[in-house]
Amino acid sequence: MQSAGWKQAVEWLAAAARDPRECKRQWDHGTGTALLAAGRYWDVLSVPDRLGLLALDLLWHDPPNMPGPTLVDVTARRVGFFLPPDPAGEWIGSGVRHAGRGAWVAVPPPYRPGGRLEWLVPPDGTGALHSPVPLERALRTATTALAVLTPAGTEPGGW
Repeated sequence: MQSAGWKQAVEWLAAAARDPRECKRQWDHGTGTALLAAGRYWDVLSVPDRLGLLALDLLWHDPPNMPGPTLVDVTARRVGFFLPPDPAGEWIGSGVRHAGRGAWVAVPPPYRPGGRLEWLVPPDGTGALHSPVPLERALRTATTALAVLTPAGTEPGGW
C-alpha cells in the first residue's frame, strides 16, 4: 500500500475513535493501540484463532469475496473479522463473540503491529469490510474441517 493508502486507512480507522487525534497519538507515541467504538462504521466478529485462520484462508481462495480487515490477537489466540454494523445480527457458535454498538475494540494502526495485536488483512481506507454471508459460509466450512481434523474428545472451537 502506498503512503496515501496508509493515510486513508489511518483516517478511516481513527474516525471510529472518540477523539481521532488522540487515537493517532496513541498509535504513534503511546501503547501502539487505541480503543475504537464498534457499531458505527463496523462490527467485529471474534473467533478462536484456528477457526479464524482457516476461514480467512478459505476467503482468500474465493476472489469475488476477498477478505476485509482482519485482526489477530496472538496472546488471546483470536481472529477478528471487521464486518458491516448489524444491530440485530446474531452470530452463534462456540467461542464466537460479536462486538457491535456499545463495544470497544483495541486496534493497532494499519501500518504496524501493536503489541499482541496485528493485522492479517489491514484496512485499505476505502471502508471495505467482510461480507457477512461469505464469512458465515467460510466459518461453517472451517468448523466442519476442524471437526474432521481434531482428535475425538477435544474441542475445535467451532461454529
